[in-house]
This record gives sequence, structure tokens and C-alpha cells, in this order.
Amino acid sequence: MKSKLISAGFLVVLWSVLIVISCSKDNGYGSSSNNNNGNNQSNAVSIENMLYNPGNLTVKAGTTVSWTNNDNVDHTVTANDGSFDSGAIKTGSKYSHTFSTTGTFSYHCTFHADMKASVVVQ
Repeated sequence: MKSKLISAGFLVVLWSVLIVISCSKDNGYGSSSNNNNGNNQSNAVSIENMLYNPGNLTVKAGTTVSWTNNDNVDHTVTANDGSFDSGAIKTGSKYSHTFSTTGTFSYHCTFHADMKASVVVQ
């Protein structure tokens, strides 16, 4: 009888842990999309695993966004409309740009066509 109670208790704890993990905001898959709604969260973008993370960032006008290359190859942060371009960002280096006007600024890496992201300025 005692072992059945222990087994049932273990299952309840295990089930509870699984529910908490599955409801967690960070599911462990390193989502490349995030939106900070212009609040006090970081305005930093990490370039890692051939992704911009977060991939979608919302900031207020006048905000400076910084990109850090944490990959082992060079990348760029190049606006689709040509309004900013970092040039080659070496591993461990950083590029910053201040967004003074509102709008959506889509950008890409000129070296890696699949790397795309955007900054929404409110």
C-alpha cells in the first residue's frame, strides 16, 4: 500500500512539473521572435546560430538597438530600404543604430539570405 502511495505521489509531482514546463514562456527552443513592446527590456539583439534573436523587436522612437555577433562567421545588419548598414560585423563585435522615426524597419544579412528580422519603432 505504501509503495502505491509513493508512486501516486511521484506521478502527481511529475505531472505538475510537466504542466509548468509546457506552460512556460521559454520553451527551450530558442525562439527567434520576441517583442518587447518598447518597455524597459533590453534593446539588444544577439546574432547567433544564423539568427537574429529576437527576430522582431518593438521599441520607442529615439531608442538605440545594438546587435552583437555571437556566431563564428561575419554577419551584417542591413536595412531592406538602405537606411542603415553595419558592414561586416566580426565575431564578438557589436553594431548599434538609433531609430529616430516611427515605422517598421526590416533588415537582413547580406552574407546569409535566410537571415531576416525587423524593428518596429513606435
